[in-house]
Amino acid sequence: MRYDLNLLPTFLALMEERSVTRAAERLGITQPALSNALARLRTMMRDPLFIRERYGMQPTQKAQELAPAIAAALAALDDVILGQQDFDPAQAERLFTIAPNSFVEFALMPAVVARLGREAPGIRLRLTPFGSDLAETGVISGSTALVLGRVADPPDNLVVQHLMDDGLACVVRANHPQIGDSMSRDQYERLKHVNMLPPGRLRVGLFQALERQALRREVAVSVTHFLAIPELIAVTDYCTTLPHLICRHLARDPRLKIVPSPVDLGRFPVEMAWHVRYRHDPAHRWLRSLIGEVARTVSMEPGPVG
Repeated sequence: MRYDLNLLPTFLALMEERSVTRAAERLGITQPALSNALARLRTMMRDPLFIRERYGMQPTQKAQELAPAIAAALAALDDVILGQQDFDPAQAERLFTIAPNSFVEFALMPAVVARLGREAPGIRLRLTPFGSDLAETGVISGSTALVLGRVADPPDNLVVQHLMDDGLACVVRANHPQIGDSMSRDQYERLKHVNMLPPGRLRVGLFQALERQALRREVAVSVTHFLAIPELIAVTDYCTTLPHLICRHLARDPRLKIVPSPVDLGRFPVEMAWHVRYRHDPAHRWLRSLIGEVARTVSMEPGPVG
């Protein structure tokens, strides 16, 4: 029997997205085109493969059995073909989709983009959100090149690399009536706090660090982006606890003051993960190397707190 290999990426996109609409968007095709591909897949596999239910497309037993083999076959094919290609970053014109968590997007991506501007001006980036669900980022299917953040419990088809570690410090307004150059445990617990939501993994890490030290915190406001925090801190007597690399940026704001946390809250890892099919892709390898170099450089720069 002759197999149409062009249909296999469609199968994997549907396995992950469980939605014709989202799978079509991910593959860059129209919904009718994807529906047509699904019909041909069903004929080729002699199985419905996906059943439409109230909450999306659910894979059949045969689809679940086929998925690991198809993913492995495409990864092996990519290794052979892409591994033979050359890559010249100065001449390349390419779009990469990357899913950084909001910490990485704020603290690391500006330096990455600056390096790309100097070394690979034809490389474009599309940033997509990375919360706590790896499947939603597209990295498991390979439609997203990289995820950057805390990668917990990765599936077997992802490669995970440690990039750097960061710690935590506190931010208050510069003329805070109670806080000088340091903060005691009692002061920390009596202040009201601004909390960051999401990213989920970082939030869990901070909450766990506070629990380990039996450090209480009264959260007055929860926000969804780091950019909201300095504006809140600057006009209140509140406190926030943030990664050192974020504090380094906020230290440039004369309205704010960075002080060490009253107890050691430890450090948290920042990781990079990608689909196994991109292990030997020259362009992906170059981009991963550049991001790794930027992470090492940024993490070694002196910060505002010890």
